[in-house]
Amino acid sequence: MLRKIIHGLALILGVTFISFLLMVWFGPDQTYTLIGKHATASQIAEVRHQLGYDQPFTRRYLDYLVELFTLDLGASNSSGEQVSSILKRTLPISLALMLPGFIIGNLLGIVLGLVAAFRRGTWIDRLITGLSVTGMSISFLIIIIALQVLLSTPYGFNLFPVRGWRVDNLSSYLTYVTVPTLSLIMVTLGYNTRFYRAVFVEESSREHIRTARAFGASPATLMGRHVLKNSLVAVSTRIMFSIPLVVVSGSLLIETYFGIPGIGKVSFDAITSGDQPILKAVVGLTAVMFVLIQIVADFVYRLVDPRIA
Repeated sequence: MLRKIIHGLALILGVTFISFLLMVWFGPDQTYTLIGKHATASQIAEVRHQLGYDQPFTRRYLDYLVELFTLDLGASNSSGEQVSSILKRTLPISLALMLPGFIIGNLLGIVLGLVAAFRRGTWIDRLITGLSVTGMSISFLIIIIALQVLLSTPYGFNLFPVRGWRVDNLSSYLTYVTVPTLSLIMVTLGYNTRFYRAVFVEESSREHIRTARAFGASPATLMGRHVLKNSLVAVSTRIMFSIPLVVVSGSLLIETYFGIPGIGKVSFDAITSGDQPILKAVVGLTAVMFVLIQIVADFVYRLVDPRIA
């Protein structure tokens, strides 16, 4: 456990250092965004001092680490609102938006992967594999636009709102979350199905599975009790390590396109405006999330497979 913690801290330092280096040296300078292009030298120096741009790189990086580990993330350069307050307000929206598609996409991927592995080499397997590859080859943006036109405009069924997030109860929540959820499912289902099928096919080829099949085990027992149970380490690994990517990366495009005020939309606005406090907080906390997932993964592995020491 101590080795995992040390490795996790090293990973956090490495990720935060590289991301901080890229943001400081290659990121947008917000000085002229805040003060204008015709400011005097003294005005520019004052704004740069307020933003901390005049501090040495090492000092700025150490201050960033302190902010990250104390969760005192400073204030947004654009709005002046505390970054911790922004994250507290936007993170629940992103979770409510992304979790249904994430959960359903993984469950469907597992089911289709089991069916394809059990019917390996048949037309069912080829159909599932073909649809998976097709889904993987279509752009996320194309899927979003197609579903939006089909379900949210007069050119289609016009059943759901085109943009926004005005959620007051379960009914309004389902109204606003349906199209983004379908988009996420269609994008991730192909990748999930291909991955789970490969894992289940490999497990199905093991000796004890062939023995159970020879003794007449039912398909449900064979694929559920044996194949799926023995594949839970790989399945849980994919699910856990996909969480940060889905919450941050997936929400970035969906929230920006649908105008949903979650952490993805805030991150996109921070990228375009050069709001470094928000960018540093999102990148740093994402790295911390990966490390925490690594630690949790060890406990999950022991639960699903007691043979792991």
